[in-house]
Amino acid sequence: MQTDDLIANLSSDARPAGWKSARMRLLWPLAIGAIASFAAMDLWLGIRPDLSHAMTTSAYWMKFAYTLGLAVVALLIVMRLARPGADAARRMKLLIIPVGTIAALTAFALARVPDGSREHLLFGASSAVCPWRIVALSLPLLAAAMAGMRRLAPTQLGLAGVAAGLLAGAAGAWIYAFHCDESAAPFVAVWYTFGIGAVAVLGGLLGKWLLRW
Repeated sequence: MQTDDLIANLSSDARPAGWKSARMRLLWPLAIGAIASFAAMDLWLGIRPDLSHAMTTSAYWMKFAYTLGLAVVALLIVMRLARPGADAARRMKLLIIPVGTIAALTAFALARVPDGSREHLLFGASSAVCPWRIVALSLPLLAAAMAGMRRLAPTQLGLAGVAAGLLAGAAGAWIYAFHCDESAAPFVAVWYTFGIGAVAVLGGLLGKWLLRW
């Protein structure tokens, strides 16, 4: 039997792997990464003691919705880019929703207060540590996202890495929100986004190397 005939016989019953199965290869590592990140937050920083009261305020849910919204959109982008040759442009446009919303809320909050109070809304009491804590808590999620994408077939490695970093950073920021008591829209828009963006940049740098196949 010739080589071409052998290959044809071996592949005659082959079927493409179901996308549902492929998604699970990505979601399981992410679930493990999220558990590790939450455990690290609890052991390192602790859950804010007034969480039950904070959850009755709209400011807390604004922060919760922004970070979780970014994470969901980033997950959609990651799942798209995990497929070879896929175009994620449409899904990327969804980022306008959480980013535009937090920008509008920031502008509204800054317009309502006197000039002397704007600095506090922007910097709060933890701006020096907030983004770096988000980066630290995002590392288990970034490792999980990279591991999951390596099991699939991304072809746009840099962009896929950025998307994985955005997902990890947003999910890490959402987890950090269980500790952080800063809930002003300007603070969240600047320092949470800075931390998330730093993880996205790190993901882009690592993706070109880690996602090769």
